[in-house]
Amino acid sequence: MPYHEFECSKCIPERKQHAVVKAPGEDLTSCLPKGYLNTIPGSISERGCAYCGAKHVIGTPMKDVIHLSHGPIGCTYDTWQTKRYISDNGNFQLKYTFASDVREKHIVFGAEKLLKQNILEAFAQFPEIKRMTIYQTCATALIGDDINAIAEEVMEELPDVDIFICNSPGFAGPSQSGGHHKINIAWINQKVGTVEPEITSDYVINYVGEYNIQGDQEVMQDFFKRMGIQVLSTFTGNGRYDDLRGMHKAHLNVLECARSAEYICNELRVRYGIPRLDIDGFGFEPLSQSLRKVAMFFGIEERAEAIIAEETARWKPELDWYKERLKGKKVCLWPGGSKLWHWAHVIEAEMGVKVVSVYTKFGHQGDMEKGVARCSEDTLAIDDPNELEGLEALEMLKPDIIFTGKRPGEVAKKVGVPYLNAHAYHNGPYKGYEGWVRFARDIYNAIYSPIHQLAELDISRDPIPTDKGFATQRMLSDASLPEDIRTSTTLRQYSGAYDTISPLRDKTYPTFDSRSAAAE
Repeated sequence: MPYHEFECSKCIPERKQHAVVKAPGEDLTSCLPKGYLNTIPGSISERGCAYCGAKHVIGTPMKDVIHLSHGPIGCTYDTWQTKRYISDNGNFQLKYTFASDVREKHIVFGAEKLLKQNILEAFAQFPEIKRMTIYQTCATALIGDDINAIAEEVMEELPDVDIFICNSPGFAGPSQSGGHHKINIAWINQKVGTVEPEITSDYVINYVGEYNIQGDQEVMQDFFKRMGIQVLSTFTGNGRYDDLRGMHKAHLNVLECARSAEYICNELRVRYGIPRLDIDGFGFEPLSQSLRKVAMFFGIEERAEAIIAEETARWKPELDWYKERLKGKKVCLWPGGSKLWHWAHVIEAEMGVKVVSVYTKFGHQGDMEKGVARCSEDTLAIDDPNELEGLEALEMLKPDIIFTGKRPGEVAKKVGVPYLNAHAYHNGPYKGYEGWVRFARDIYNAIYSPIHQLAELDISRDPIPTDKGFATQRMLSDASLPEDIRTSTTLRQYSGAYDTISPLRDKTYPTFDSRSAAAE
């Protein structure tokens, strides 16, 4: 396993152990880079902080909550509207963000009075919202403001409101993953078990680690409802505050993103005896196996099989249309955490693209183990790369596209490599059978974009060709395809609607006899 040393990082020798190339025949004992360590001084990391991990990733997707950051305005602004975690209540949590706007004088004299004033003003401005989360930041944590005491005062004065305190300042971990852990444990300690929910089904789950990026949660919820399963709560995308207080009454925790939310699943198992089942909503085969596992737990396998058969028949020809045109294209899979291993194998198997590199900003060793295990030989695996390392990797690997966040993605575009937003998506949702086809369509559109081809022309340096006309996507993608593939009447491009989520919100679902009624 050769460690990979970037030329740009030779002045930081510690970085050498954070990148490896998977050599032939290697197992996970010898081809893992170091991970989830404090950022090495001198390496300009692009990680988020622990406050960001708590508020931006997990807290804010709760839809009926005033999310208030106690600290400088910049902390709040940095974690606002950069992820598309939509909701079915008009996207309240995306439209508004709240901050106590701590300034120098408050650092000197304290900011508790300011915080209380902000809490009361926020509830007065939005009287229909009765729930609030307050997030601690570095500044107010260091001066020792007692946020819990202020929240208790407000709840005594306004008995119909409820406030959750998330004490996860930016310095609370080496990356945003530290904030994931903080808010998971804080929620179960403070709020789980304080509401008794209504149970309407024999099969009740908490859907955990799902943040409803462009509607992912609503797609998966549709599958569960079609099987007669009650989604008691979603932690936290499109989730209701009070539903999440009743998590202790579920029969099963269905876990999607293990990196951000396995902590609360493990605590629910220890404290309430609720088992955990890990699933994967990305890709036809992983999703099918996931639906089967959930159905098998409840003994309703035939319901899952009916959904799988219907969805596969509808969408597989469209996925295969894109697979034929994406085969052999090289991709750098550079997301944050769990998509490293959710996507690594399935995009190769079901879309034909070749993963040439994986990296993670905040993943742990477990994420890297699963990601590297699912990659093929010669894949470059990197932990917490800086911008210069990313540029060097692009020059070395020459991928056709990268899947990453906006910051490294925009840098890649400047050197002629298109990207898809792995965090917030381009034209999602990407979960579900149709969603996976939408993902394939977005990859196709990015790689074969005629505008992208023109963007590679530097008119200040290169001669402008006069012997070529404008090329369409099909002219670019189909040039070397066999005739039977080009003219196939079985394979077809994506045919779904622009908005796939709104119809789900008005959908009616079948009713199933309860087990007690069936027994009679």
